[in-house]
Amino acid sequence: MPSCCCLLGLGFPSPPSALRILRRRMASRAFQLRLNPLTGDSEWLVVEEEEEEDHHPTPPPKQLLATTSYLDMLNDSARNRAYRRAIEAAVTDPSSRVLDIGAGTGLLSMMAARALAAVGGETRGGSVSACESYLPMGKLMRRVLRANGMENRVKVFHKRSDELKVGDDLDSPADILVSEILDSELLGEGLIPTLQQAYDMLLAKNPKIVPYRATTYGQLVESTFLWKLHDLHNNEANAADGVWLTPGEMERIVSVKPQQHAMQCDALEDEIRLNPSKFLNLTFGNGQIVIVRPISRYKQHEMDMFMLLFHGGYFNWILLGQSSTQLLLDGRDNQVVRGRNADWCDHWKQCVWFMQGKGIPATEDQVLSLRARHNQTSISYQLNINDEACDRSSKGDHLTLLPERIALYGDKDWRSALINTIKNALTVKSSPTCVVADDSLFLALLISSMSPTSKVIAMYPGLRDKGAAYLRSVADANNFSIDQIQVIGKRASSITADDLKHKKVNLLVGEPFYLGSEGMLPWQNLRFWSVRTLLDSMLSEDAFIMPCKGILKLCAMSLPDLWRSRSSLKDVEGFDHSVVNETLGACGYLPGDQQGPCLPYYVWQCGYTKKLSKVYSLMDFNFSEPIHSCFGKTKIEFSHDGTCHGFAVWIDWVLDERKSVVLTTGPDNRYWKQGVQLFSKPVEVNPGKSVMHVEASFDPSTGEITFSSSSTTCS
Repeated sequence: MPSCCCLLGLGFPSPPSALRILRRRMASRAFQLRLNPLTGDSEWLVVEEEEEEDHHPTPPPKQLLATTSYLDMLNDSARNRAYRRAIEAAVTDPSSRVLDIGAGTGLLSMMAARALAAVGGETRGGSVSACESYLPMGKLMRRVLRANGMENRVKVFHKRSDELKVGDDLDSPADILVSEILDSELLGEGLIPTLQQAYDMLLAKNPKIVPYRATTYGQLVESTFLWKLHDLHNNEANAADGVWLTPGEMERIVSVKPQQHAMQCDALEDEIRLNPSKFLNLTFGNGQIVIVRPISRYKQHEMDMFMLLFHGGYFNWILLGQSSTQLLLDGRDNQVVRGRNADWCDHWKQCVWFMQGKGIPATEDQVLSLRARHNQTSISYQLNINDEACDRSSKGDHLTLLPERIALYGDKDWRSALINTIKNALTVKSSPTCVVADDSLFLALLISSMSPTSKVIAMYPGLRDKGAAYLRSVADANNFSIDQIQVIGKRASSITADDLKHKKVNLLVGEPFYLGSEGMLPWQNLRFWSVRTLLDSMLSEDAFIMPCKGILKLCAMSLPDLWRSRSSLKDVEGFDHSVVNETLGACGYLPGDQQGPCLPYYVWQCGYTKKLSKVYSLMDFNFSEPIHSCFGKTKIEFSHDGTCHGFAVWIDWVLDERKSVVLTTGPDNRYWKQGVQLFSKPVEVNPGKSVMHVEASFDPSTGEITFSSSSTTCS
């Protein structure tokens, strides 16, 4: 297997967008577009800005903010402490006017108000203004300010910072700017244009800026795992099964998007080697944004290999770190450690930048140059060998997928499972009419090439025209006529018998995979079951359905790092944040033993983890029947002692009725996210002494699964 050379990097907090939300602002309200995962349909939620008569703002809808990174950031004590010190160092003039852009819960604004009071600012004209354009978060901030007696000391604006005007909103330009509009690649939340607009329109000359400077670090690394996440062409060549998603000269027709991909790289510590090098400096102070792009040069023998094939790309990270790896908060020596091997957190991850192409052979003593460049919202990289660029950009129309989907499409065992199941189904189905009920590229190609007389109808509700163009491009290489395939590009609720030319469906298949749903909970792929139900009248009596069943699985886990990240808040640098716990989906020691929501995670990236039980089946979903409510329960007997923080849940897809082919999406499979349900309180468990009862129910109207659990200790 070729080794992989990637550039390793570290990043900043992910934007608050785990929900698929589009926002429109109209006067004093915001409209949130929420997706129904089972249907693909959407609905508008209205969030009002007005406060009630008792001046207590109405809290945002439950769970609206639970999937964001706010809670994790507020539990990051090193970050909070460093920001407090930087703000206290910046606020020395009692007449200071402080502006906080992207204020969140108002923590940095309250720090500034407290620091201003400490130097007599309340009587000398000092002020603090907080700008938060995301209305649900702004409403929550008002509750936090009220809980801390700060509602009259921080002026809140539910606006974008480029909507603020000096003279209308702000009495005068601000002397101090504080912010944390930083994502996992540093620039993705619009840091540069936001700060530049603030310099031009909102700030006084020579303002103080917190944070003051950021530095990106990167490193070439070898990793077979990372190679699989991007090089579909060579991985499917190794599979040698005759199905070509990237045939011949079209090796880049399906690829990962050329961007930085956030990832917890500590989990790969035993699989990669690295030595960080500085890539990019950004200074925010002194009234301008200063960007320096050094060129890092490596000699090949430093990687302890005489001959390498470089597959993949780079890991890039913006280290909020010590010594030369830093996000400098105040121009002095106040920094936050946020690199590999720092305290685990989920809001600042490392990032991976994948090199494009098949890979570059290199010999000992060759010089490699890594060049960083950026635009307003992203940083990209180029690898040069002997001063010659080796990256190749994509040409023409092509599809971009997430790295985990690329790896899955190149996985020999996964492909073999689908091929064998479809082959068996086609032996008893002559000239079938087949509906691919999701966005699967692989199944559309597979059935068309294996059954020349079949009629394949690809629903492609997400891919649509792009999917149709892709199939036309690869049809000849896969030995089928494009006339066999019809791409509808519709959701199931819109399909009629006319779309199927009034033919009954003999095969209904899916991976299941719906473009855009990759970050959701695993059972939200039960959309396949909803589609099957909507097409019920169009199925033949003996229709083959794949997968034929889904099985909800779970395993008790010790997850101390994730628990700490999601635990309920009380005091955060001297400010009470307990009012945010329910809204942000906190876990642990809440009133009435409330437990937080089940959230999607790559368990293998969740810091320290330990399985405390075997895997149990909790609930079955039978796709031979129309969708309906389900209930399941099980008793967990622990096989290892430790602290149980919750359980991981996922779905195993049973492909055939004999249950001989099962695809698991559990924690041992790195290409899938699992659901993680954290308990209201951690439980100490021992084999033979502790048992836990878990119940779950599935609501087909919402696509949600709710869990309840109780533990007992045997004498």
